[in-house]
Amino acid sequence: MGRSGATHEVFNQPPPLTGHDVFSSDPALSEAARREGIAGPALDDLRGLGLLAGSAEAQRWGEQANANPPVLKAFDRYGHRIDEVEYHPAYHRLMSTSVAEGIHAAPWAPDAGAAAHVVRAAKFLVWTQVDAGHLCPISMTYSVVPALRHAPSLATEWEPRIESRVYDGRAVPAWEKAGVTCGMAMTEKQGGSDVRANTTTAVRAGEGDAWRLTGHKWFCSAPMSDAFLALAQAPGGLSCFLVPRWTPDGERNGFFIQRLKDKMGDRANASSEIELVDALAWMVGDEGRGVRTIIEMVQHTRLDCILGSSAGMRACVAAATWHAAHRAAFGRTLVDQPLMTNVLADLAIESEAATVAALRLARAYDEADVLLSRLATPVLKYWICKRHPVLASEALECLGGNGFVEDSGMPRLFRQSPLNGVWEGSGNVIALDVLRALARSPESLDRFLAELDAAAGVDPRYDDALARLRKDLTTLATDPAIEGRARRVVEELALTLQAAWVLQWSPPAVADAFVASRLGGDSGRCFGTLPTAADVKAIVGRSTPAA
Repeated sequence: MGRSGATHEVFNQPPPLTGHDVFSSDPALSEAARREGIAGPALDDLRGLGLLAGSAEAQRWGEQANANPPVLKAFDRYGHRIDEVEYHPAYHRLMSTSVAEGIHAAPWAPDAGAAAHVVRAAKFLVWTQVDAGHLCPISMTYSVVPALRHAPSLATEWEPRIESRVYDGRAVPAWEKAGVTCGMAMTEKQGGSDVRANTTTAVRAGEGDAWRLTGHKWFCSAPMSDAFLALAQAPGGLSCFLVPRWTPDGERNGFFIQRLKDKMGDRANASSEIELVDALAWMVGDEGRGVRTIIEMVQHTRLDCILGSSAGMRACVAAATWHAAHRAAFGRTLVDQPLMTNVLADLAIESEAATVAALRLARAYDEADVLLSRLATPVLKYWICKRHPVLASEALECLGGNGFVEDSGMPRLFRQSPLNGVWEGSGNVIALDVLRALARSPESLDRFLAELDAAAGVDPRYDDALARLRKDLTTLATDPAIEGRARRVVEELALTLQAAWVLQWSPPAVADAFVASRLGGDSGRCFGTLPTAADVKAIVGRSTPAA
C-alpha cells in the first residue's frame, strides 16, 4: 500500500532545465562569440560562466532575489536618517559574480583586449538568464565611464574603483571600498523623457569646482550605488553632474530616498524616487551641455537593452523547446507535432537574429565604429526590445497552463520582457532619435548601408527588400508626414540589417526562414506561421538546450 495522501505516479513532466552550459548549448551565441573575436581563455571563461548560469544553485539565486525584493530602510533603529536599501543575500551573490566576471567595467580597463566589448556582451547574454534585474546597476556602472571621461580629473579618481573586480555592497564612502557601482538619475515627474524640462537646480558651492544640487528625481535605479550621473539646471543651462553618496569629509550626501518603485518586473533591482537637498556634486562635461555629455552613457545602456532583450528571448526559447522536447500530448512528443514545431522554429529564428545582431553590434564598439553604432544602436534597440514581449508571451503559451504558474519561471520572464522597451527611451523616443540621426549624420547612413550591401546577391528576396529600403530612404527629407511613420522606417532598417547578418552567418535553414517570413512576406501575423518549406525541425533542434 502507498503512503496515505501520497500523489499518484508523476510522469510526462519535463525534468528541470539545470545542469547545462548556458553558453555552449546556445549555438547562435557560441558561434557568434567566436566569429566576433572571442578565443582562448576568454572562451573558457564563458564556458565556466555558462555552467554556473545553468546550475541549480545559480538559478535559485535568481529565484530568491526576485521572491525577496529590496526593502527601503530610511532610518536606523535610533531614528538617524540612513537612506539604505536592504537586499536578499542572493542579490549580492549575483552582483559579486557579475563584477568578478568584469561585466560591469572590463572593456574600460587598461589591459582590456581587442574584443573586450564582445566578451562582455556574451557574458551579459549568459548571466542575464539567471536574473535580469541585478544587471541594471551593472549596466549603469559600465555605461558611466565614457561620460565620466568628459571630466578627466573625476575619471582619474573614479575609474580605478569602477574597474575593480571586487564587489563591495557596504554603505560606506567610496574610498573605503574595494570596488564601486554607479547609477543614473535623469528623469523627473513633470518631464519623463523630456529631460530638458528638468527643474533640479545646481548652484556653485563656494570658490572651488563643487556644486550643490536640489530637486526631485522620479526614477533613480540602484540607489545603493556609490555615485550617480544626474542632470540639473545650472546658470548656463542643463548640465551633467557626478553625485556621490558620501561627501569627501565622510558624511552622507544630501541624497534622500523617498520610496522604492513597486514594479511589474525587474524586482530584484531597487528603483526609487529620490530627493536631492544641497547634494554635493561635480560637473561632468561643459556647462549647458548635459544632454550631450550623458548621451555617452545612454548610448551604452541602449546597447545593454539590446543585450538584455536578446538574453530574455533566448531564455524563453530554451524553456519552450526544452518543455516541448520532454512533454507528450495526443500520442506524440510536443516537439514532433508540426504546428508546435512551427511555433518553436519561429521563436528560435527571432532569438537567433537578435543574438547575431547584438554581438555584431558589440564588435562595432570594440572597433570604435561610431558611424555604425550611432545608427544601428537605436535601430536595434527599438526592434529587438519590441519583439521581446511578443516572443515571451508565445513561449509562455508553449508550456500551456504550466507556463502561467510561477514555478515554471515563465511569468518572471514575461514580466521582465517589456522593461528594455521603455528603459533609455520608449519606442517613440527611439524612433525619433533614428530620424534625427538620419538627418544629422548622412555618413552614418552610408556606413549602415555598406553593412547591408555586404549581403547583396545572397538572396533575391533580400535584394528586393534592400532596393525598397533605399527607395524609401530617399523620401525622408521631403516627406511632411515622416514623423508619423517613423516606426515603419525603423522597422524596415532593423529587419534588413538583421537579415544581412543572418544571411551571412546563420545556417541556411535559419537564414531562409528568416528572410522568407520577415522580408518575403511568406508568414502570418503571429509566431508559428513560417512557410511550409521552412526546415523547422533543423531550426528547433539547433535551439533546444542539451543538459
